[in-house]
Amino acid sequence: MKLRDKRPALMLIDIQTGFLDEEYWGGNRNNKDAEKISGILLEKWRDLGLPIFHIRHSSDNPESKLHKSDPGFQFNDHVMPQNTEPVITKNVNSAFIGTDLKERLDEQNIDTLVIIGITTNHCVSTTTRMAGNFGYETYVISDATAAFDRVGINGEKYNAELIHMTALANLHDEFATVWDSRKLLKEL
Repeated sequence: MKLRDKRPALMLIDIQTGFLDEEYWGGNRNNKDAEKISGILLEKWRDLGLPIFHIRHSSDNPESKLHKSDPGFQFNDHVMPQNTEPVITKNVNSAFIGTDLKERLDEQNIDTLVIIGITTNHCVSTTTRMAGNFGYETYVISDATAAFDRVGINGEKYNAELIHMTALANLHDEFATVWDSRKLLKEL
């Protein structure tokens, strides 16, 4: 059975222009092609007529690059929603909290999710963990996600690639299956 036969929903998490400001988020972003790869996957989903959910973050902080008053709130050009594609706006890390996402998935009998977006260690991870806990068959696509450098609790600096890979390692085989885009396209 091909993955497409399970009618997987593609969830695009926070692929917004605000994440192009690397320094604001901690610098040294890894996976600089994540939006481009996400756009390729989105086109494939559209070609196959599979369900798509665009998720965007709306920060309560008026200084945030993801506040609705900031240009960074807008979706990245690579993944602009079409009129028929649902857009769900959240204001916490999980796309399931404070939204009707779960109800929409359940109404459509969707039990398989493919998650892409930014950032790997925040909203992608939180949404994936909840999806796994809700019992969805969940896939995270490693090269369609990205992270930034982080400063540790003792002031030490952690490289974005390490943050990204550690976040994926924490999800894999517990909350989700982690694939890259080539594997996903082959399995579709």
